[in-house]
Amino acid sequence: MANPYLVAKTTDTNADINLLPKLANRHGLITGATGTGKTVSLQVLAEGFSRLGVPVFMADVKGDLTGLSQAGGGNQRVTDRVEMLKLTTFSNEPFPVTCWDVFAEQGHPLRATVAEMGPLLLSRILNLNDTQSGVLTAVFKIADDKGLLLLDLKDLRAMLVHAGENAKAYQLAYGNISGASIGSIQRGILTLESQGGEKFFGEPALNLADLMQTVDGKGVVNILAADKLLSNPRIYATFLLWLLSELFESLPEVGDPDVPKLVFFFDEAHLLFNEAPPELKARIEQVVRLVRSKGVGVYFVTQNPSDIPDVVLGQLGNRIQHALRAYTPRDAEAVRVAAATFRPNPKINTEQV
Repeated sequence: MANPYLVAKTTDTNADINLLPKLANRHGLITGATGTGKTVSLQVLAEGFSRLGVPVFMADVKGDLTGLSQAGGGNQRVTDRVEMLKLTTFSNEPFPVTCWDVFAEQGHPLRATVAEMGPLLLSRILNLNDTQSGVLTAVFKIADDKGLLLLDLKDLRAMLVHAGENAKAYQLAYGNISGASIGSIQRGILTLESQGGEKFFGEPALNLADLMQTVDGKGVVNILAADKLLSNPRIYATFLLWLLSELFESLPEVGDPDVPKLVFFFDEAHLLFNEAPPELKARIEQVVRLVRSKGVGVYFVTQNPSDIPDVVLGQLGNRIQHALRAYTPRDAEAVRVAAATFRPNPKINTEQV
């Protein structure tokens, strides 16, 4: 069994706070107001997992994570902090990093086919209503029954035109396919293309094995450039959910391994649940609940625990809570809610801490 590794220290007794690698696939949550240190906690966890030989996947929202590839040093504040906390085993060291970018500008291109994305997630990206989503599902089914490959958005456009032109022939077998819904889907695709979304769909599709590499015994830290991607929150959140779903569907059952096979950090996690339809939320809950047995740990990073639905929040066993600010009654209520998500501890008042 892998030894516990240090993630923090208490300020009063200087006691170690460790993470047990065997329990790292029980998922986790990092929360706190802007500027309170969530990114630093994410980096500390990522470095610890890498040392254990565990690959990591994370999105770089602010552009400050690629420094993991270089050994630090020369920062007096860091030196003083190390001495204060008596970190005798601390050393500046680089970690193996692979950069990815949906737009192929700041890293290796990251692509998926339209068929792999599927109608549910694609409907989320295109912001379709229930009727339009149903039509898109029918179009995918027609393509599947006829053995037609949907690789990129051009293929999907052509398939939509075909379905619209033959709507009457398909009506009895696949339901009503209205021209208005086809037109709405086509407009959604046009908007997606104008945002550069066509670069994501196509071949060669991502090989999940590329995310699960080690170099000299250290797990590779896979960093997705998300500064541009985050300009469209729906694409960002849906893409990460697709990737997590692919891991869930592709990896074998391993139970609770000594160390995870992969750790997945979901920054700006509130975007995943904002305005998500019930069937998508159910899919998220299912993936998070079951991917644990595949040896994958999922760590959500957001400002407040209330950003995460209770059904998902209850499955996050490892938590790091940074400071929350309360300047309004609504903020104060959010602090109380955050405190209530922790197990009762007679030694501390979670709300005041």
